Amino acid sequence: MSFSRDVKEELGRQVSPARHCCIAEFAAIFSVAGRIGRRSGRYYLEIHTENLTVAEKSYILLKKAFHAKVEVMLRNHNLQGKVLNYYLVVREQEMILAVLQAIKLMDGEGNIRDGVSGNQLLVQNTCCKRAFLRGSFLVAGSVTNPEKAYHLEIAVLSQALARELQRMVLSFQIDAKIVERKKYYVVYIKEGSQIVDFLNIVEAHVALMRFENVRIVKEVRNSVNRQVNCETANISKTVTAAAKQIEDIRYIECNMGFSQLSRGLRDVAELRLEYPDSSLAELGQMLNPPIGKSGVNHRLRKLGEIANQLRDGCR
Repeated sequence: MSFSRDVKEELGRQVSPARHCCIAEFAAIFSVAGRIGRRSGRYYLEIHTENLTVAEKSYILLKKAFHAKVEVMLRNHNLQGKVLNYYLVVREQEMILAVLQAIKLMDGEGNIRDGVSGNQLLVQNTCCKRAFLRGSFLVAGSVTNPEKAYHLEIAVLSQALARELQRMVLSFQIDAKIVERKKYYVVYIKEGSQIVDFLNIVEAHVALMRFENVRIVKEVRNSVNRQVNCETANISKTVTAAAKQIEDIRYIECNMGFSQLSRGLRDVAELRLEYPDSSLAELGQMLNPPIGKSGVNHRLRKLGEIANQLRDGCR
C-alpha cells in the first residue's frame, strides 16, 4: 500500500463535527470531481471518481451536511474490469438547490457562480480552509513516500482553482508553488518540514508521525554521513600534509643535515620523523618546553621552505 493511499484513507475517516466544515470539504471534492448535469429538462448533481475512499467520503458528507438522497452506481470502463468507477448522483431538485447554495455555486436569485468566487465565500474561517484543503487533497492529491523523496502535490484542471488552493496553503505559511503539467495545474510542496505542516493542517496525524519519524532518521543519517565525510577529508588532508613534511625533513637530512638547523627546528624535525602519525598539537606537547599547534605548524612550514631552497640550489 502506498503512502498516499494511507494518507487518503486516514483523511476519509476524518469527519468534522461542524456542518460548515463538512460543506467546505464537500465543495472542494465537488470542484474537482463533481458536475451539474441536465437530462430530460431536470438537473442532477454527480460526483465521479475511481477512488473508493473519495466516493465514501462524498456520500458521508452529503448525508451529514444535507441529509440528501444519494444514488450510488458502479461502472467498469476497462475491458478487463479491473478499474471501477463510482458515481454518486443527487436528483431531487430542491436538494440540488440547497447543495448548490450551501457550497456557494448558486446565489439567492438562482444564478450559478464560478467555482473560485464561491470557494472564497466558503473559507472565511481557518477551520473551513483546513477542510477545503483536506477535500482537495483527498480527491486530487498525492504525496511521495518520505523514504524516497519529499514531494506533495494537488493536481487540478483549473488554473483558477490551483491559484486559490495556493493562496489557502500560503495562508498557513507554507511555501506552495504551481507548475503546469500537461493539462493539469499542480500545486506542490517540496520541503519536508512544510509537508509535515500540511499533513497537520488537513489532520492526517498518523501519517504525519510516520512521515516525521522517517524524516528525522534521514536527517540524522545525513548528518552522520556529512560528519564522517568531513572527518575523512580532514584525515586525508592531515596524512598528505604529514607525508610532505617528512619528505622535506628527509631531504634536509640527506642534503644538509640537522646540525645547521636551529634547536627549535631540529627538535620538531626529529619528532616528526619519530612520530609520523601524530597531530601537530601532539607534537607540540612532546617538546620541552611545550608549544602550541600554531608554533609547530610555523616550524614545519619553515622546514619546508629550507627544503625548497635546497632543491632550487641543486637545479
